[in-house]
Amino acid sequence: MTMKKKASTLKNMIVSLLGVTILSGGCVGGLYLMTRAQIAQAEKEKQEQAIRDVLPDFDRLETVQMEAPDGSGMLTAYRAYRQDVPVGTAVQTFTRTGFAGEIRLMAGFLPDGRLCRVQVLQHAETPGLGSKMTEPKFAGQFENRHPKTFRLRVKKDGGDVDAITAATISSRAYCDALERASNTLAAHNPMAEKPDSNDVSDNTLPEGGSHE
Repeated sequence: MTMKKKASTLKNMIVSLLGVTILSGGCVGGLYLMTRAQIAQAEKEKQEQAIRDVLPDFDRLETVQMEAPDGSGMLTAYRAYRQDVPVGTAVQTFTRTGFAGEIRLMAGFLPDGRLCRVQVLQHAETPGLGSKMTEPKFAGQFENRHPKTFRLRVKKDGGDVDAITAATISSRAYCDALERASNTLAAHNPMAEKPDSNDVSDNTLPEGGSHE
């Protein structure tokens, strides 16, 4: 009787532990799915806001995939329209040459190929140094500039971009991402290759979006 009782007790313990394990796993799994959905929603909202920040006002978007000419992969572009008239294209671009790894940007271009505005979507650059890429003092110099006349290279490399002090690597990476976006857009939209007389230094831009 004693042996049977012990066996029964052991069996009950195993069943109980198994039940707790299954229940815990289900709870963790459910929490993970719920959290993943919340994160995905937050990322989607962040992306949508970035598109609005880098382009003039629009009422319709068309999403397209564009292959980068340098073979680095596909970029997602968002063609924006207002009353069916093209007002610009936002290109989600990237670089893997950052000081701390990958940097992702949302770059807005006007129909003639000029840069409208740029937003940083993701980076892990050094706080107080490379992280300054998100500040207007650096990002603002690209506004209303055409990549054909404003060379997307830091001045140390023969370009027109003022690098962030003590963060040349981050500055170069930022330019690399913008150049990838510009070249990709030009390859799929030849009209964007030709700068017009509006490529001036007063940074006059169409209404819409916001500065960071």
